[in-house]
Amino acid sequence: MSEGEQSLSVHPLLRPYSLLIFDWDGTVMDSIGRIVSSLEAAAALTGHLPTLAPEQLKQMIGLSLEKGYSLLYPDADPKWYPHWIAHYRQQFVHDNPTPCQLYPGVNATLRALRSNGFKLAVATGKSRAGLDRALAETGTADLFDVTRCADETASKPDPMMIEEILTQTGVGAAQALMVGDTHHDMQLAANAMVDRLGVTWGVHDQNTLQAYAPIAVVDSLNRLIL
Repeated sequence: MSEGEQSLSVHPLLRPYSLLIFDWDGTVMDSIGRIVSSLEAAAALTGHLPTLAPEQLKQMIGLSLEKGYSLLYPDADPKWYPHWIAHYRQQFVHDNPTPCQLYPGVNATLRALRSNGFKLAVATGKSRAGLDRALAETGTADLFDVTRCADETASKPDPMMIEEILTQTGVGAAQALMVGDTHHDMQLAANAMVDRLGVTWGVHDQNTLQAYAPIAVVDSLNRLIL
């Protein structure tokens, strides 16, 4: 624990909780630009999918790719899904130069929360390979007690993802808090009977998040530390 971390305290809102569960894309990592532009390219390269506006494409962020495809292209032939997902992964991992990094101050905030005794977890729509790559690239793998991904459990907003995290950590639902930027995150937490906190620097705005009765909506994760 560094001297800087010792001097920090947590926001009073967090005091009832021992486990903080974070969404990844749009909450911890500023990856929305790369996701959206990769989705645009994947649809074009597949050649049989309609062109959608960026605001429409953002609505799938947080879901599994399979569920996101059904949301974005409900009338598309399912046979194009393997082509679309292959193009998307190629774009996001290899071909898309759009920057993708942690939001400013997030690394320090997560480390301060950890040093204050919180268990930390991730509940994400990313694949296991995608999250493991992001954790390695950002040097944050050591911060999380449990991580759950959409390709190894049910996609948001099914509560299974959080229920598995609670089981693995041994923490009750009343002591857990879900932190996310989308209505998928808020609904996931509500379905799991876990409190939720919204962050507005990702996909959805304050009004959208407030509809799910969060304990608060903040404009930065850094506000969790005083």
